[in-house]
Amino acid sequence: MSDRPIILGIVGDSAAGKTTLTRGIAQILGEENVTIICTDDYHRYDRQQREELSITALHPDCNYLDIMQQHLALLRSGQPILKPIYSHTTGTFEAPQYIKPTKFAIVEGLLGYSTPAVRDCYDVKVYLAPPESLRTTWKIQRDTLKRGYSEAQVLTELQKRESDSAQFIRPQRQWADLIVSFYQPSESADESNSILNVRLVLRPTIAHPDLSDVLTPAVSETSPAIRLNLDRDMGKPVDVLEIDSHATAESIGVLEGLICADMPDLHQVCDRQINPNLGKVTGTTGEILQSYPLALTQLLITHYMLKATQARH
Repeated sequence: MSDRPIILGIVGDSAAGKTTLTRGIAQILGEENVTIICTDDYHRYDRQQREELSITALHPDCNYLDIMQQHLALLRSGQPILKPIYSHTTGTFEAPQYIKPTKFAIVEGLLGYSTPAVRDCYDVKVYLAPPESLRTTWKIQRDTLKRGYSEAQVLTELQKRESDSAQFIRPQRQWADLIVSFYQPSESADESNSILNVRLVLRPTIAHPDLSDVLTPAVSETSPAIRLNLDRDMGKPVDVLEIDSHATAESIGVLEGLICADMPDLHQVCDRQINPNLGKVTGTTGEILQSYPLALTQLLITHYMLKATQARH
């Protein structure tokens, strides 16, 4: 078991940003070192069958959760799996894929924390919770551009799924070690703005880097671009780290240095020449932009995964 993969879970509602975050972290760790599992592949019914049965993909009965649980347990023990494949493009299933575990595994999807046995398979658990208005915008953009839906169809589908979202998806937030909420810099901001603020809820279920020496609550009238405060989440005390989109490279560099110093293996990750993709996003017109909130989020999650590698030994 000393060579078993470190497993990261990324759970959130449809179009919450799971795939974007997953791909970014995989690039940082080296895609050859990361096995990516999408739990949508464990759907029980294809798109046409779901329509005929009036069931959504968010409902547990629409998914083979027992097979997903079995496969994650096999991966955690270092064994290969024969994973089903669901195509979002066609809404049908394709030939299964033989997967051998690598150094890391990222499991992203809708129902990744739905049972105690599944939750026990993860070393680090992340939940994505963007504001619903922003998630709606993302879902319309994705499903109209990539999945062939009209905007009216997407809005109808969102309304149809709301009950299952409330009952089965959002309650999984309680099991996460880290809750990630990207949001617009202000209520009046353009919804298409690519550089977002981020609010990170740091639960005491895993060890976090000590940021208290660098980040203290503001005493001036002007709120700092990076803030660390005590708060409560779901009734329990937590640390909350907030990073604004206008944070400077200098202030971000101090925070990055603190996280990297806590984990020697992170030095290569933190080197922008070695890892130029850290915090990079594509703008609305196709340009590549630097997002410091995204960079810090990626770096922090990578920190937890590498810490888990140390603990494994």
